Amino acid sequence: MKLNRPARRANLVVHVAASASWLGLTLGLLALGVTAATTGSAVTVEASVRAMKLFADWLLLPVAFLTLLSGLVLSLGTPWGLARHRWVFTKFWLTLATITATVFALRPAVNHAVAAVAAGGPLPDTGDVLFGPIVSLSAYVFMTVISVLKPWGLTRRGRNLRAAARTPVDAGRTRQTA
Repeated sequence: MKLNRPARRANLVVHVAASASWLGLTLGLLALGVTAATTGSAVTVEASVRAMKLFADWLLLPVAFLTLLSGLVLSLGTPWGLARHRWVFTKFWLTLATITATVFALRPAVNHAVAAVAAGGPLPDTGDVLFGPIVSLSAYVFMTVISVLKPWGLTRRGRNLRAAARTPVDAGRTRQTA
């Protein structure tokens, strides 16, 4: 299935917007986490971790899944393919890994911080509010860089597909002329 030009362009806009949103949300989470970890005000700590919870519960996963879905449509509907180029394949697996980390590490850590602070205690561990956003932001910046630079060339599958496309179909049945 190949996307026609208007569909490809529209999907590309959705993918870039969703990816930029995901990066921006994570940068916002990091700013809130740094604020919570460095301020001396209990009110500011609570406001920061509650805002982080709002981002993590309502915004991160929908934007992450929109990024994944639009990236899959682009990879499967264009000549780039999902497993033809190493940079596309790497982005796919990093996207899955960061979504998984968001579900199983970042959100529980933020929820733990909110529960502790809401109970009147201090922030239990600054790592709860800093580690997830730092790792995620690093992954998203890396994915952005490889999207622009497109390094590493073709995968084995991509090389085989390219070689098959260059080989004439009926090479053995060429007509001899004298």
